[in-house]
Amino acid sequence: MFGFAKTQMVSPEKALPGRDEPIPVPPRHEVLDAPLAPPYPGGAEIAEFALGCFWGAERKFWETPGVISTSVGYEGGYTPNPTYEEVCSGLTGHTESVRVVYDPAKVTYDDLLRVFWEAHDPTQGMRQGNDVGSQYRSAIFPRTDVQQKAAEASRDAYQQVLTNAGYGPITTEITRATDFYYAEDYHQQYLYKVPNGYCGIGGTGLSCPVGVAPVE
Repeated sequence: MFGFAKTQMVSPEKALPGRDEPIPVPPRHEVLDAPLAPPYPGGAEIAEFALGCFWGAERKFWETPGVISTSVGYEGGYTPNPTYEEVCSGLTGHTESVRVVYDPAKVTYDDLLRVFWEAHDPTQGMRQGNDVGSQYRSAIFPRTDVQQKAAEASRDAYQQVLTNAGYGPITTEITRATDFYYAEDYHQQYLYKVPNGYCGIGGTGLSCPVGVAPVE
């Protein structure tokens, strides 16, 4: 297991088998006092992102006005109901992700995309800073056609900003959301429970022009 090249995506046939039983989900958010799992308040919408270690990534979103709830989990892979140790092995295909439940009357999906892009370096491939492995890759998991188009437009606009600043191509995956598997209880709102805990994400310092069409 641990000899596997963690910076390469595992193939479906070589992924770990996982299990049928889901990991138990805490009933309430430690900071926002909202449900982590459905049902969510009426009118709420869901966005899902991966931008490196999910401890720091989740905090970025729960601090965003208009966000109702956040939770961390595993997405974009093959193994059902994986554990943290399995995901870190690189043998599930998942990346550490954040589910963001938000009130679209108070914060837009474009606003959340701006938080996403500016909170990390989306050009680093299978890593984020000193965190190396497929579980740290950057990804957006749109749930609707509208989210898909917005994600792609924001990527193209931000690429121009990054290119002008000397960065390489964005490696962020934009893949339609499938299964979001909740992470273990101790990972949820980790940096609230452990205020001085590790946070490995950091942005480029460049603003993302979300909502602005890229120049042809």
